[in-house]
Amino acid sequence: MPLIRGRVLVFAAIVLSAFTLRSAVTSISPLFPRIGDDLGFGAGVIGVLGMVPTLMFAVFGVAAPAIAVRLGLERTALVAALVTAVGIVARSYAPGTVSLVLLSAVALAGMGVGNVVIPPLVKRYFSDRVAVMSTVYICFLQFGTIVPSLTAVPVADALGWRASLAVWGLAAVAAAVPWFAVGVIDRRSRTTTATPVTAPQSESPAPAGPRVAPWRTSLGWGMALMFGMTSLITYSLFAWLPSLLVESGVSESAGGVAVGVFSALGLAASLVAPWLATRMVNPFPVAVACAAFFLAGFAGLYFSPGHLTLLWVVLVGAGPTTFPLALTLINLRTRTEKGSSALSGFTQGVGYLVACSGPLLFGALHEASGAWTWSFAFLIGAVVVLLVAARAACRPRVLEDVLAARHTP
Repeated sequence: MPLIRGRVLVFAAIVLSAFTLRSAVTSISPLFPRIGDDLGFGAGVIGVLGMVPTLMFAVFGVAAPAIAVRLGLERTALVAALVTAVGIVARSYAPGTVSLVLLSAVALAGMGVGNVVIPPLVKRYFSDRVAVMSTVYICFLQFGTIVPSLTAVPVADALGWRASLAVWGLAAVAAAVPWFAVGVIDRRSRTTTATPVTAPQSESPAPAGPRVAPWRTSLGWGMALMFGMTSLITYSLFAWLPSLLVESGVSESAGGVAVGVFSALGLAASLVAPWLATRMVNPFPVAVACAAFFLAGFAGLYFSPGHLTLLWVVLVGAGPTTFPLALTLINLRTRTEKGSSALSGFTQGVGYLVACSGPLLFGALHEASGAWTWSFAFLIGAVVVLLVAARAACRPRVLEDVLAARHTP
């Protein structure tokens, strides 16, 4: 089978996988009130369900590279899609709160693995088109964040909340189909040729060598903390922006629009960040601009949330451009797919673990003080850490070379 055909299959698989990587999160949150009424839970369980995504992304972000070494990247992506599909569909039949939480965790475990294996798959099959493919898969990830949240309520109104949740299992099954086809082609090619035809020969897996350990480098920690601080701020605002605005006198509907605008700006950032990252030797100025956007938006939301609200939301929405920047740098700061997988797992595992604390601490500081001052101080501290981390992450160097230099006599 021609090489180009194999790449087309992988392209379809990456796009469909990216589209499913947030569906279990954003398809359920708009339905919390009616699901809670049906199953009998309140704000406490909603808080737990809000923590599960980042927790599972963290745990399985760390575990994914080891799984990929054992199964291979393509099989790992296939298993991740199938686990996601099973978890999403099964939780739509959940008879109670505990089963809903546990089955949501299953779906999110699959997504956590998928988060990590997509960047090295891009590196394996599209090393000559890293910027373009990074833009494509991050854009579809953003589409998969926005579309489920927009369709959840209308589908639930028409068919019920269980059907509204279950339909996203079909998307995960659709993502599994091309990965299965890639695996079949690869097995057939191995029986007739010395090497598989689905990946470029120059990008075939490297022989087993020393373990790639990003945690031993400032590059690895810079990537993890840049990603983590971005996610911490983003999830804090997702959780608390509507409440903050409603407290200031903004209507609930306007608060919902604000969250939608904040989410949509992530799509615009996904179009820009990979392009900038591949055209700048050191994209640290992009991180500085993002920090400035964050700080300006925080100032507006703190001092005048009820006036020029859309402007403040646009400013804070431009800040998380460091998210697609970090995902692109995973491939730009590694030489091999093994290095990309290790850096992806460490960046997202540690990053999402850090992000777990964001919504909880932001809310706890507000509850303790009765105002938003300490909550915004917390976010400003996160921006400072983000800048320090971004300086290390953006510096032009390669993970494998840094580790090799450490072991050179």
